[in-house]
Amino acid sequence: MVTVVAFHAHPDDEVILTGGTLARVVAEGHHVVVVSATDGIVGEPPDFEATVDRMAELRASAAVLGVHRVVNLGYADSGYGPVFFADPPGRTRFARADTEEAAQRLADLLRQERADLLISYEANGGYGHRDHVKVHEVGERAAQLATTPRVIYATMPRELLVRGLRVAQRLRLPYFYDPEVVPIAYSPKASITHRINVRPFAKTKKRAMAQHRSQMPRFAPRLLALLPSSVFALVAGREWFVDPAAAHMTQWRRDIFDR
Repeated sequence: MVTVVAFHAHPDDEVILTGGTLARVVAEGHHVVVVSATDGIVGEPPDFEATVDRMAELRASAAVLGVHRVVNLGYADSGYGPVFFADPPGRTRFARADTEEAAQRLADLLRQERADLLISYEANGGYGHRDHVKVHEVGERAAQLATTPRVIYATMPRELLVRGLRVAQRLRLPYFYDPEVVPIAYSPKASITHRINVRPFAKTKKRAMAQHRSQMPRFAPRLLALLPSSVFALVAGREWFVDPAAAHMTQWRRDIFDR
């Protein structure tokens, strides 16, 4: 049995980027832990306290995926965009957190779980979200501290996002990603090392995504959740990873444990 720790920035990242893979790993008999750096609550004091419990949604999503343990590192969501709110009372926005302190928290968990593999993010944080960039920084340092044998990055092909943006612009549809960020977002196909077929777990991924009810008003999750399962499997039936230590190969690996 292998222990996989998936380190994400916010509740719902776990299912959007890695949900099918985590369900597959669990089905294969391995131990999976999801760590969220923040509780996903964004806002400026005194309106910081929210009525939505996004960690409860994360726990519900994780239960659908079969995840064995969910941990929150305890930081506040830093938000996306030009406005970087002040820290809420008694808490620190994750992007402002001391990297060494946050890494030690994660390293303690990696040691406790005897993690064999840490799933984290690439240096650009995917689409530049300050919390996602911080996940990369903290994940790298935590893996060093805990001597975790292997780290891989959850990503998606940049070319896929570019095509999606073109379609959205042609049809005048809203698009989740900033058009200026798309050309440098995530990873180009050439640098992706793993493409995982998660179509057998598409229904599970869709049900897990639906647990994040507070995020459904956002266009992209709502659209995915409303798709018929067969169409959802086509759209969300693959997940991608980069292994920074992997030797270059002309073909994608098909299992996250392949090197």
